[in-house]
Amino acid sequence: MSAAVISRPRALTYGNVWLSVILLAVMALYPFVFGKAMNFGVSTLLLAGFAMSWNILGGWAGQLSLGHAALLGIGAYTVTLFAIPERAPAWLGLAGPVAPWWGTLIGMGLAALLALVWGWLTFGLRGSYFVLSSIAVALIIRLVVINEDFGGGAEGLFMPDLPKLFGLDLFDRKVEYGLAFFFVALTLLVTHMLRRSRLGYALQAVREDEDGARALGIDPRRMKLAAFVISAMLTALGGSIYAIYLQAFEPHTLLELPLSVQIALMAIIGGRSSIQGPIIGALLLAIFGEVFRNIFANANLLIYGVLILAVTLFAPDGLVGLFKRRGSKLGANR
Repeated sequence: MSAAVISRPRALTYGNVWLSVILLAVMALYPFVFGKAMNFGVSTLLLAGFAMSWNILGGWAGQLSLGHAALLGIGAYTVTLFAIPERAPAWLGLAGPVAPWWGTLIGMGLAALLALVWGWLTFGLRGSYFVLSSIAVALIIRLVVINEDFGGGAEGLFMPDLPKLFGLDLFDRKVEYGLAFFFVALTLLVTHMLRRSRLGYALQAVREDEDGARALGIDPRRMKLAAFVISAMLTALGGSIYAIYLQAFEPHTLLELPLSVQIALMAIIGGRSSIQGPIIGALLLAIFGEVFRNIFANANLLIYGVLILAVTLFAPDGLVGLFKRRGSKLGANR
């Protein structure tokens, strides 16, 4: 295995950090500039966080999952059910409502446990077989939630009044934007730390050549399990914030396959295995989605699909990869 595959120039590392700082600064200014478009801001940040969380597994570990909506749903359902104990399964034995911050931590723990079991059962599969297995597991979870009373059925679940966090109303859009911003910032920090860690190097080695990594003494399943657990916990964290933002949801929409596909597409279009790529992909898809929906009405999905196809064909490494190639060519021509 070539050492160049997983090497990391120091200048590029610092550039990545500064790019992340600039992106976070722009996000922090958004409420002050676009205060009347907070719904778009919150939803875009959440999608960016989900895409970055997915990228830890799908990009760094190279495991293309189309089941992350299930992990998102675990976070959303846990924080909601613990806030309305009368709808929660009786075996939980809840005596009263649980604050959303505790519900969020419990949801992250449950997502981590699911990722361990899920990964242990499916990481022996490769390529399209793993993709199909991720869809199958997510569909099983969706069917369980739909057919159980706690899932809410066709009515769905409604988030009750929640205690204030440091005196802040969690249903205030600017507060929700702050929570979504925290989600994105934390995920960015985790990704930067992962890239600089031994786990990050091992994941890159496994992604490029799993058999070669095993020959070097790296346990591919263990590395992928670690990535899956981190990805699942972050996705569940975002799912809890998403539930507070939506205030009402049902399994037919929250746990659908298209949401998992959308999360993966944002990371792939922006640039898998890059740090800021998922953010760029989420921003572009969110903007184009809004524009096409308002201008082209019923034709918006067709144009949306053509755009995704064009990016996939002409920028197979994502937009970040395309920019890096163009930059390298310009530098070589000087």
